[in-house]
Amino acid sequence: MPRYKYCYALGYHSLSGKIMISDNSTITAKSSIATNTNLQIKHPFTFVKTQAEVPLTIAVKAVNEAGEVLDKFVACERPLTVYLNWRPIVTLMTLGAKPESLALGYLKNQGFISDVSLLDSVIVDWDVNSAAVITREQIADLDGKLSEKTVTSGCGQGTVYGSFMQDLEGITLPTPSLKQSTLYSLLKNINEYNETYKNAGAVHGCGLCEDDQIMAFVEDVGRHNAVDTLAGDMWLGQNPGDNKIFYTTGRLTSEMVIKVAKMGIPVLLSRSGVTQMGLELAQQLGITIIARAKGRHFLVYHGSENLQFDVNSDPVT
Repeated sequence: MPRYKYCYALGYHSLSGKIMISDNSTITAKSSIATNTNLQIKHPFTFVKTQAEVPLTIAVKAVNEAGEVLDKFVACERPLTVYLNWRPIVTLMTLGAKPESLALGYLKNQGFISDVSLLDSVIVDWDVNSAAVITREQIADLDGKLSEKTVTSGCGQGTVYGSFMQDLEGITLPTPSLKQSTLYSLLKNINEYNETYKNAGAVHGCGLCEDDQIMAFVEDVGRHNAVDTLAGDMWLGQNPGDNKIFYTTGRLTSEMVIKVAKMGIPVLLSRSGVTQMGLELAQQLGITIIARAKGRHFLVYHGSENLQFDVNSDPVT
């Protein structure tokens, strides 16, 4: 059990004792260098923070191949320990752009919480690098879930719990209808994002898309942090995923496919590749998998019947 101070006047625990409460209204998340979203986030609970923001990049000096000293930026990386009702669950390595949504999305995707109406607060304390999610939801067999760990290939995370695989059989995804021309337009529009990557590199990006429009975009040091952050935003706003496309710069592993399925999204698009288990799960769950997508090139590994080829393309020789 962590040591923490208590703020009597506000009734909230804080690991450092320094807290700031945001208002309790409907908000639209503001764009930043690492997050860009048009999603409405409705939260009937309170966000608590020790400070509003942490830097996402820092200025450094670097020497190039000609021996010249250049001013450059590198992406920040910091630990964030996620607590559920003050019990430590996991420590994530993150950029730190949207810790509330990251913590909520992680706990939701891992199967620890499921009822947004029972959330009381999310308390972020960057003095001790923590995000505490307080809920009135009854967590069944928490000890059992924490004891079943699987080390994964995910960057920034690397552990999933026994509850992660639950409820997959009950997921039914809609059959998408895509056009090749829309896909090309979406890939072109994606180039307007990736601001942290363009500035400093060393991050992955994930986007929540509808047709060729990017509804939300998040960058983080790990692709799973980015998908969990978007999952948290979708959950808070109760936004459906049935008409969405999920874009990621990272590879399509089994863990990524499962998370997108839990978000109710039927199309997964990546500029990277797909793993064998990721493909098998996508086939089982009915997710259209499009990988190696960049410019006017892509490979549909599953669900090609859902794509209308309406653009004349020269055959690859």
